[in-house]
Amino acid sequence: MKRILILLLILSILLISGCQNNEAPNKVVATTKPVYDFTVYLCADTGIEVDLLVTEQLSCLHDYTLQVQQMRLLESAQVVIMSGAGLESFLDDALLNASSIIDASENIQLICSGHVHDHGKTSDGHHHEEDPHIWLNIDNARKMAFNIYKGLIDQFPEHEQVFRDNLNKLDLEFDALDAYGKSQLSNLTTNELITFHDGFAYFADYFDLHIIHSLEEESGSEASAAELIELIHLVNEHSLPAIFIEENGSTSASEVIAAETGADIYRLNMAMADDDYFKSMYQNINQIKEALG
Repeated sequence: MKRILILLLILSILLISGCQNNEAPNKVVATTKPVYDFTVYLCADTGIEVDLLVTEQLSCLHDYTLQVQQMRLLESAQVVIMSGAGLESFLDDALLNASSIIDASENIQLICSGHVHDHGKTSDGHHHEEDPHIWLNIDNARKMAFNIYKGLIDQFPEHEQVFRDNLNKLDLEFDALDAYGKSQLSNLTTNELITFHDGFAYFADYFDLHIIHSLEEESGSEASAAELIELIHLVNEHSLPAIFIEENGSTSASEVIAAETGADIYRLNMAMADDDYFKSMYQNINQIKEALG
């Protein structure tokens, strides 16, 4: 009888332990795809679980609303890693009780939405909101990865050496991307772009491209007739062979302009959707090379 009781006790302990392991909280939650990608690289071979909060095919997070399962994911996280720079303003209330937050935008200089000239003014002379799409500049992406690396060491010091090794590997990926982009985009027939998303300024600045106009088209706020006329004039005036829309953006205005000017339409990727950060950036470089090379 004693043996049976001991066996039953052992089985009970094993069952309880198994349930606890199955219900263990997620270690790390990354808010958006770029910081998720960098975090996954850094956490390789550590056993740390990394979850992505925003999984929808979105290029921007204006008026984004969290779902119940996302709130639960945040509540279970030991660490929340954010892109920062105002991108996740929808999380302000949800993160009030977060255990630990890593802001990847720390010490990164921001620019204003739209094409920036001097003193933080855009091409129309007005002050706009600061642009949070910082990862599209490779130097910024390096800094983001380093900020995440520092935060992970604070939270998981037992993995410091692995984090350092993974950061070194990630730096090599950035080096390769930098070299490829500069080799492909250094001798274009024109370095002038019109984009149908105002988030590509960091990418343009990094590769010495000049965005002469950017138009943010959202559902219910399509381009006006006056804006279309202005854009058609700019395409013709600058003899632009192509215009650029965002991968998940509206095509209504770009199709009108293409029909009127003969310019081709190419797609650029904000690295906010399915593709890995590096795949998205190589795709952008290749698209611009094909369009303007």
